[in-house]
Amino acid sequence: MKYAVAACQTDFPCPRERGEISARVDRMLAMIDSAVAGYKPFYPVRLVVFPEFAHAAPVYLSARELREKLAVELPCEHTERYVEKARELGIYIQTGSFIEMDPAWPGAVFNTTCLIGPEGILYKYRKVNPWLPWEVHASPHDLPGYAEELFPVARTELGNIGCAICYDWLFPEAIRELTLNGAEILIRVSAYMDPWGATSPMDWWTVINRSRAIENLAYVVASNQGASLENYPPFSWPGGSMVVDYDGRILSQADPGPGEKIVVAEVDIEALRHARRERLGHNPLAHFRSGAYTTAGQGGYYPGGTFKDAASDDGDRGVEENEQAIRDVLDDDPWKTGG
Repeated sequence: MKYAVAACQTDFPCPRERGEISARVDRMLAMIDSAVAGYKPFYPVRLVVFPEFAHAAPVYLSARELREKLAVELPCEHTERYVEKARELGIYIQTGSFIEMDPAWPGAVFNTTCLIGPEGILYKYRKVNPWLPWEVHASPHDLPGYAEELFPVARTELGNIGCAICYDWLFPEAIRELTLNGAEILIRVSAYMDPWGATSPMDWWTVINRSRAIENLAYVVASNQGASLENYPPFSWPGGSMVVDYDGRILSQADPGPGEKIVVAEVDIEALRHARRERLGHNPLAHFRSGAYTTAGQGGYYPGGTFKDAASDDGDRGVEENEQAIRDVLDDDPWKTGG
């Protein structure tokens, strides 16, 4: 099966309260229409991806303030509008991230993106690796008793789709987990700032997207935030959204720099499946010696289940707590620095 995917990047003023989200949804729905209609003479656009913080960014320094001013429950009226658009056009949409609140975890907020298709919401992905220390939304890994799948994958007519958010991609284990759960298309919903963008000498964005594609023999559709410094301080956002094939080739990429942009490329799921099934060389899935990698699972790194106040109405999380958690890991020195 061949079809096109579109990576869209946005440039909105940073919202301060949840009433501003609807106007952002208006614009992103219009961008979906542009992508599908504009490229129709070339190929059918069936998957559209938006960046992290497209609806709201964690502009307040505590979870309590984010809950009060920006967080929404999911599903909500905004996700329903995406469902209607997906049904209208027969497409799948990986939404930009929301600041999510959940009555089951009243002391926490999450950085969450949804995969939406004509069927409705296929999964919610909550960022497992927040960008510490600044991001105060919770990792589901840190919540005692959290029982939902951390790395969900949706089986769709387009192939198996999984997503992780921005800093998650600096952890090869996270993206490998999606692949081992069946993902063929790996989506990166991201807000990666300068200088770690798409230009040398610190082009982490490009290097990591291509590396994860090669490591997992998977397509990567990566949408990066394109906001200007004026709109989303204190950082400037380099864009550079891209589509990468399972051999690490960049199929399409936006020019580095801020601004709204849409980049489109064709993917061939049957070719990917043939490569996974038939390749004897450079097949990291067939060659994966899972039993050789046991140290990380023994613990002693960033501990799970430690955000005990997440289930309390009085729960909160701030930059100071994040910094202390990092210091605790550094003091334990699980990687035995210096021998």
